[in-house]
Amino acid sequence: MKRNGPLALVFHALFLVFMLAPLLIVCIVAFTPEGYLSLPTRGPSLRWFRAIFDYPEFIRAFRDSLWLAALSSTIAIILAVPAALAIARYRFPGREAMTALFMSPLMVPHVVLGIAFLRFFTQIGLSGTFTGLVLSHVIVILPFALRLVLASSYGIDQRIEHAAVSLGAGTGTVFRRVTLPLILPGVVSGWLLAAINSFDEVTMTVFIASPQTTTLPVRMFLYIQDNIDPLIAAISACLIALTAVMLFALDRLFGLDRLFVGSGKG
Repeated sequence: MKRNGPLALVFHALFLVFMLAPLLIVCIVAFTPEGYLSLPTRGPSLRWFRAIFDYPEFIRAFRDSLWLAALSSTIAIILAVPAALAIARYRFPGREAMTALFMSPLMVPHVVLGIAFLRFFTQIGLSGTFTGLVLSHVIVILPFALRLVLASSYGIDQRIEHAAVSLGAGTGTVFRRVTLPLILPGVVSGWLLAAINSFDEVTMTVFIASPQTTTLPVRMFLYIQDNIDPLIAAISACLIALTAVMLFALDRLFGLDRLFVGSGKG
C-alpha cells in the first residue's frame, strides 16, 4: 500500500486543526475571569464553572436531556432492528416506500417538524409533556439508527443462522446468539448516533418543550438570548470533556474499533 506523502499529511493536519479549533477556543474562553467573552489574558479562572451551580435549571435540564436521549434512542433502536432486518432480507411490495417513510424526517426541516408536532400534540393533549417530547425525538432520530443497523444487516451471511436452526436453536435463540452479535456494531453505533442527535436537538424541541420539560440545548439557547457571558462556554467545555471521557472509557472497556467496525474476524 502506498503511504501518504508530506502534502497529504500537511493537509490532514490542517484539516484537524480547522475542525478542532472552535472546540479549543470555546474551552479556553470558559476559563476567563472576565464577565464577558474573552481569552483568559489575566490567567485561568474557574469562576464560570462555579457559576454553573448557581443555576440549578441547567443541572435539571442536563438530567432531563440525558434521560430523553437515552429513552428515545433506545426506542428508536428497538424499532430500527426489525425494520432493518426486514428491509435487508426480504423483497415485498412497498419495501422502497417503507424505507422512504422511515428516512423522510431527514428531508423535512426541523422548524416545520416542530410546528407540526406542536399542532398535533395540542390536538391530542400531549403538548408540553415529556411523552410528546420522547415521541417527537424518536421520529427525528429513527433514520440515524435505522441507517447504521441497515448497513450491518446487509452484511449478514444467513447461512450462519440456517446452521444454528439446523442444530435445533429456536427463533429467539438464533436472534440472541447469532443475529444480534453480528449486527452489534450497527446497533451500538446507531444508538450512540441517535442519542447524540437527540441530546443536541434544539430547533424542533424549542417548539414543543415546556418549562417542565426544557432540555439543556433549549435552556442554553434561551439563556444566550438575554445574556452575553462565558457561562455557556463553561457548560460547553464540560460537555466536551464529558464526551471525551466517555469515548476514552468505551475505548478502554470495549474498544471503539470493535464497537463501531466489528471484531475484524472473518
